[in-house]
Amino acid sequence: MIKEILILLLFALTLSLHAQTSKTKTSSTQTKTDQKMDISKITNPQVKQAIEALQNNDKNAWFSFFTKDAVFTDDGRTMNFTSFFDNAFKHKEKFLTIDKVENNGKDILGNFFAGQWGTFKVYFKFHQQADGKFNRLDIGQSK
Repeated sequence: MIKEILILLLFALTLSLHAQTSKTKTSSTQTKTDQKMDISKITNPQVKQAIEALQNNDKNAWFSFFTKDAVFTDDGRTMNFTSFFDNAFKHKEKFLTIDKVENNGKDILGNFFAGQWGTFKVYFKFHQQADGKFNRLDIGQSK
């Protein structure tokens, strides 16, 4: 009888420890994606504001920086800009780090949280018209 009680207690303790470990992992992941990221490296004012809108999950502000007919490519494949980013905002996708800024502040490279797809290094290349609006955005995985 005592042996059976000890086995049950050991089993309950194991389940409790497993639940605490899972809870810690979830909190750690949420903290990484909820942190405010430093965008001060971005030198182009419109790109900086667009990335800030992405970081804040502000879909209306994000779309306001682009022309209505903006061309969009993902790893070289032309895709529908609006539907792609509607989905990205639904999953709260955003940069976790900005590692490099090039091309007068229009090319951004960094670690990106891509919702259901995980986290990986990406590039965003903004193409800007004279009026400041973006008429093209190329994104993809970087090495």
